[in-house]
Order: sequence, then C-alpha cells, then structure tokens
Amino acid sequence: MRLALIGMGKMGRAVKSLAEERGWAIAANLASADVAIEFTKPEAAPANIRACVAAGCPVVVGTTGWYHELPAITAEIEREGGAMLWGPNFSFGAQVLLALAAEAARLLDTDVAIVETHHAAKKDAPSGTAREIAKAIIAERSGGVPITSVRVGHVPGTHEVIFDGVFDQIRLVHQVRDRKVFAEGALMAAEWLIRDKRRGVFTMHDLLT
Repeated sequence: MRLALIGMGKMGRAVKSLAEERGWAIAANLASADVAIEFTKPEAAPANIRACVAAGCPVVVGTTGWYHELPAITAEIEREGGAMLWGPNFSFGAQVLLALAAEAARLLDTDVAIVETHHAAKKDAPSGTAREIAKAIIAERSGGVPITSVRVGHVPGTHEVIFDGVFDQIRLVHQVRDRKVFAEGALMAAEWLIRDKRRGVFTMHDLLT
C-alpha cells in the first residue's frame, strides 16, 4: 500500500517510521497514493483535506482544531464521493476511556470534570479528545462538564475524568507514553478506510464497531 504523508512534524515522523517498519511504501504525491494521513495545523487541515478529495485520495485526519469546518467538508466529500476518517485521538485506549466515561456518567449522580495535559506547543485548548469525552458525558446526563487544560513541557497527552461524589471519587485516566500509539491507530484507520474502498466520512467509532 502506498501512503502519502501530509505534515512532517512529530506525528508525521512517527507515522513515517512505523509505516516503513510495517512495509508501507511512502508515495511522493497524492496522485500516486492509495491513502493519505494528515497531521498538520488547524489552519492548514481544511485545505489539505480538500486537496485529497480533489485528487481522489482517501484521507485520515489527525489534526484537531478545525472542526468548525467539518459540516461543510463533510458535504463536499459526500458530494464528490470521497473518503475521510477523522478523529481527535487515534489511540484505542483513549476510545475505551471515552466509552467508560459515558457509562460512568450514566450510572453516577456526581459532579464530573475533565483535566487534560499536553505539550506546550499544542495550540488548541481544550483538546479535541477532551471535547469528545465531554460530549459523550453530556449525552448521558444534563449539565455541562468543566475542562481544565494544561500545556507544559513535552507531554504527548494525558486525559483524566473525575467523578466526585460526597463520600467517594472515581478517576479514569489515559496517559500516552509514546506518540507511536497515535501512529499505529492512524495506520489501522488508513488500512480500514481503503480495504473495502469505503466512501463517506467516518470516525474511530466506526472502525471499532
């Protein structure tokens, strides 16, 4: 399989390294690629996605902070018969955390809060993952979910969901130790997207279910 990499920052380099280990060929351009993986910046992602659609290249998008354009881009992809899988977090562990948080919200009548910590260079706050967790919790109960964002050092990503009751407390924590966990998920998403020549817009939830 031929993979186009859009963005060669920390995540792009992690994807390239793991892809080459697993026998993927790195394509020189979108026209010669079977699928693309995009990890860039919020302001660049929409144009990159549209370029993939124009080239007829399915794309996996790991950039966050551009979701205000998601409805318009979804409409374009569906109109053009393109394919995209997007997600704020490609770690399977993070997906499990999201599911556990939703179930805990359904079962518990307590205060709830989210604390997320990322490296100092991460631009969007709260993180896309924290927003998705909050959305999952709100779907199970009324009221908002406060999110505290910490940007410090070189932390790849930590998300903590706190359910605080009168007499006890439950903490759900997902801590990334290596960015390769995101790279692995992105490659699995890319393979899933092109395996059956899927068309449309998908998320990690579609892959897992």
